[in-house]
Amino acid sequence: MHDRFARRFGRPPAVVADAPGRVNLVGEHTDYNDGFVLPTAIPQRTRVALAPRDDDRARVTSAACGDAVETYAVGAETRGRGWLDYVQGVTHALAAAGHRVGGFDAAIESTVPIGSGLSSSAALEVAFLRALRAAFGLGLDDVTIARLGQRAEVELVGARVGVMDQMAASLADARTALFVDTRSLAWERVPLPGAAEIVVIDSGVPHAHAAGAYNERRAECERAAALLGVPALRDVPGDALARLAALPPPLDRRARHVVTENARVVEAVAALRAGDVARLGALFDASHASMRDDYAVSVPAVDALVAVARGEPHVHGARLTGGGFGGAIVVLADAGWGAAAGAAIVRRFRDATGGAATLLVPLAGDGRGVPPSRREVTPARGTSGSASG
Repeated sequence: MHDRFARRFGRPPAVVADAPGRVNLVGEHTDYNDGFVLPTAIPQRTRVALAPRDDDRARVTSAACGDAVETYAVGAETRGRGWLDYVQGVTHALAAAGHRVGGFDAAIESTVPIGSGLSSSAALEVAFLRALRAAFGLGLDDVTIARLGQRAEVELVGARVGVMDQMAASLADARTALFVDTRSLAWERVPLPGAAEIVVIDSGVPHAHAAGAYNERRAECERAAALLGVPALRDVPGDALARLAALPPPLDRRARHVVTENARVVEAVAALRAGDVARLGALFDASHASMRDDYAVSVPAVDALVAVARGEPHVHGARLTGGGFGGAIVVLADAGWGAAAGAAIVRRFRDATGGAATLLVPLAGDGRGVPPSRREVTPARGTSGSASG
């Protein structure tokens, strides 16, 4: 990456930072309802090489988008530049929060699949914020990094996302699940069970968080909360589902998903602590049914992929992960069987539907298959000093 940066900009980068994609185990569409989420990191990461400039120009290139150099003036960000909006959103959010950064040159590389529901946007935002933190000496902790990443996406990109993806990119690792209360932003790492593996399969149907349907779901939840007289759907107790029946459709179903999904996250944490793989798998299945039937964010190809996965031996549960309307599924398999089960699911899905699903990640709860850890920010070759993560 250093060589690619040097070829584009004629000098070495000052820092290189990275951040992981994530897969959400349980807790979908709960974060913008002040609820609970349970993501984990995946090995695929986004890396940003960056060097400050002595003016206000930002020059940015992305390997995934043709390597052309895009430019804008820091402090004069304008929506409508495609992938560059995520970078512009970061500098916009920093300025709005009172953090001063100047111009910079930056190069992006990523192995996080785009449009698969694995949070490629949050990985980019967090990696960029880490690089800017190191390059400009910003006093930002990891939770603040997550909040700024969310602000970037909401305010400039225009997707009204919750904070889960950015919290995962900033704080999660691939050996534990990150249990987050998105109201207080309290978080805890809960070990993944050694008896199971997490498998991620891309359905081949891309999605887009900025699409109107995602923002529509959030608006429906806000209307449901207002009608119920609560600040957010997180405040409806799990034993008060009868109250939801009085809501007009589809608000009744949207609220029911959020309330029951919050309860599933709490149960999933208990199952992880107990090493109860069967119970965790059942929660995966129930979550998918709720996303399909109550929240209406699944699509036929994803439902078919989940059904194929549930028919595979050594699989305990499967569900759509991410915002929905396409993307990936997450599968809970017996330890040692993740890769084989994933390959069989992809093959059977292709034979049954003609769909082009892709096995992305078999993750082992005991750490097998997880790449060696690395510092999240490192000084580039040929530079002096240190950069903290």
